[in-house]
Amino acid sequence: MSNYSEESILNYLGPYKGEASAILRSLQLVQELLGYVPDSAIDLVAKNSNVSRAEVYGVFTFYSDFRSTPPAQVVVKVCVAEACQASGNAELISQLHGQGYDIHSGKIKDDIQMEQTFCLGNCALGPAAMVNGKPIGRATSASILKTAVELIS
Repeated sequence: MSNYSEESILNYLGPYKGEASAILRSLQLVQELLGYVPDSAIDLVAKNSNVSRAEVYGVFTFYSDFRSTPPAQVVVKVCVAEACQASGNAELISQLHGQGYDIHSGKIKDDIQMEQTFCLGNCALGPAAMVNGKPIGRATSASILKTAVELIS
């Protein structure tokens, strides 16, 4: 778990010790701390929350924003919900795919990882995308990659 020991992670989760209702928040904290939730952290959250590993794993797999591997330097989320479909996200996805980026596989290319998401709340400016948390309205492959490359530089 990179530079963090089990003890340091359990200390970080300390405010939620014994609270089964805080599984989601505990997973969020681990991902904030490490950038992802490694398999061993599932056990730590279960131990801290006093619940089974299966309960924690169920929450972890239910929410698509949790990742089990370290993210790329830049993570791009492309909206695939209905409003963005109506705004032309199929063409955007096709253009990105043509440049070697696949939002469906999560494969990393040039330290950029593309992911699909279901609604970014920017429906009026679709197709919508988000680059490392920065929203991009009326997204084009050029605007997405320009923002991503600027973050890498």
